[in-house]
Amino acid sequence: MTEIVTDQGKLYLATVIDLFSRRLLGYAMSEYHDAALIVASLNMAAATRCGTVDGVIFHSDRGGRQRGLRDRLPASGRAAVHGPGRLCAGQRRRGILNSTIKVEYIHRHRFTTRVEARLKISTWIVDFYNLRRRHSTCDGMSPIDYGHFMVEAKRTEAA
Repeated sequence: MTEIVTDQGKLYLATVIDLFSRRLLGYAMSEYHDAALIVASLNMAAATRCGTVDGVIFHSDRGGRQRGLRDRLPASGRAAVHGPGRLCAGQRRRGILNSTIKVEYIHRHRFTTRVEARLKISTWIVDFYNLRRRHSTCDGMSPIDYGHFMVEAKRTEAA
């Protein structure tokens, strides 16, 4: 999670990233820093993945103990929950994502209300970050383009 300052007060952003394609699969924003926010971002990620979380590893520095979080994870598929000290690369990548969002967008704007922040940040994620922002780890492609490219490459390889 990361904190966003608005003239109305704080807003928290929880994100779920696909480490392979760098695609932001799910996100949620709330004025509360709680398990419900995390679950909302995970539910969005599951919906983005056509309702399944098979093979997904959820990492939180608080683990699944945060107010019964383990029991509230999306039920479709299996999501492993790991706590502190595990999957450091995933934690670093998430930190880099939050930094990217803040440096490239949030710190360049002033948000009068939480609603304004939600709308503008959501638009930036959907229209820019996932669709057009190029990543060196994705051979200079956007997360969506890289995902499509890799699916097609796998299909061609199988044929």
